[in-house]
Amino acid sequence: MACCPNERTDITTMNTRQFLPLLALVAALQVHAGPGHDHGDEAPSNAGVALPRFAAISDAFELVGVLDGKTLTLYLDRAASNEPVPQASIELELAGAKLSPKTQTDGSFVVTLAQAPGDGSHAVTATITVGEETDLLAGELDLHLDNGKADEHAPVGWKRWGIALMGGGLGLAALAAFLRRKRSTSFGAAA
Repeated sequence: MACCPNERTDITTMNTRQFLPLLALVAALQVHAGPGHDHGDEAPSNAGVALPRFAAISDAFELVGVLDGKTLTLYLDRAASNEPVPQASIELELAGAKLSPKTQTDGSFVVTLAQAPGDGSHAVTATITVGEETDLLAGELDLHLDNGKADEHAPVGWKRWGIALMGGGLGLAALAAFLRRKRSTSFGAAA
């Protein structure tokens, strides 16, 4: 009678071992989202707005411009120390228009453009004057306006493919383990 409880435990363990790969296969097949849960082909939303910007750098200064509609905000720093230079005078030329940005209390400079620049690359030159020191910086503002339209030929996200491949791989591994276990159990019973 002592052998029967052990045999019962072995059979239960063997059935559980055979059942686990099948359970893994079923779980792997559930990785793919069904209708209403796949978010369709809509473009992913951004966490924040990425505004167009340019950078112009010399040995003495670094100038960064951030465009928000028709408002251009400039940040001028010393190249060596990254220290802001609020006492500077800036004469800016953007796409052929001469502009004079005004110093703000936070050390930045702001200028309002007559109209927002159009699509494409726009040359930017800045003459920086600080006391007796003068420097000329050049950069390029590159605008690619998409008017909110998503590229209909954009590839499917790598995450979706990665999840699908991982789920398929797990499913195949579970199926192989199940078949291997079933075959070894069948051969063991015949012997």
